[in-house]
Amino acid sequence: MSLSEILTILVAFHQQSYRDFKSYYVKQVPKHWSGEFPGLVSYQRFVEWIPSTLLPLCAYLKSCFGKCSGISFIDSTSLKVCHNRRICDHRVFAGLAARGKTSVDWFSGLKLHLVVNDYGELLNVTLTPGNIDDRKPVADLLKTLFGKVFAERGYVCRALAEQLFNAYGIEFFAKRRRNMKNTLMRLSDKLLARKRAIVETIIDQLKNISQIEHSRHRSPLNCFVHILCGLIAYSHQPKKPSINFDFALPQAA
Repeated sequence: MSLSEILTILVAFHQQSYRDFKSYYVKQVPKHWSGEFPGLVSYQRFVEWIPSTLLPLCAYLKSCFGKCSGISFIDSTSLKVCHNRRICDHRVFAGLAARGKTSVDWFSGLKLHLVVNDYGELLNVTLTPGNIDDRKPVADLLKTLFGKVFAERGYVCRALAEQLFNAYGIEFFAKRRRNMKNTLMRLSDKLLARKRAIVETIIDQLKNISQIEHSRHRSPLNCFVHILCGLIAYSHQPKKPSINFDFALPQAA
């Protein structure tokens, strides 16, 4: 099989309703797509090829990124690699995953950090251990962007906002915490900040439609391939969450 055929099968899994790859490969691929993939191999042989697709998938995902429109949203989400009851016994991701905390519960795994534009397109992504502060990878994620970036209250940091503005000219807006004083904002910026739910909708689709998260991985490389394919599958969606502006933004002079 060619590399393009392998990548197509891997990405297409995240566009189907199957919950495990073996059932998909054994039942869906030979039954419905045998004409498109005449050189199909056994499931075990195909699994042996999966780690070799990591770098090509990274390059292809970058080509799927959208263009910065000047309005971006940033957020992160947890990716569990095992059930909480098995944290002490889990060894597959030793040295890679870490125990972190979300607003809901503790987890052991990774964090996916992503930036999207107002059309719902991915602009940049990165993976970190689960215990990394959400603000740490922000500068690297935004260094090729411009305009305004909106984030939740977990990203509040005056020094970070000043760093981004001085280095890249980016205006960084993080939702203020409840114990913080109100600050003056332009009406257009305040309205855009209320649209931050778009990135949460995208994360929900990545987890529940593209299925980027599950806790049964037996190999870190296969896990990273799984996540990359889910992100690519989302990028290929014909209709993505987007912002329908019902207000007029002031034009620059």
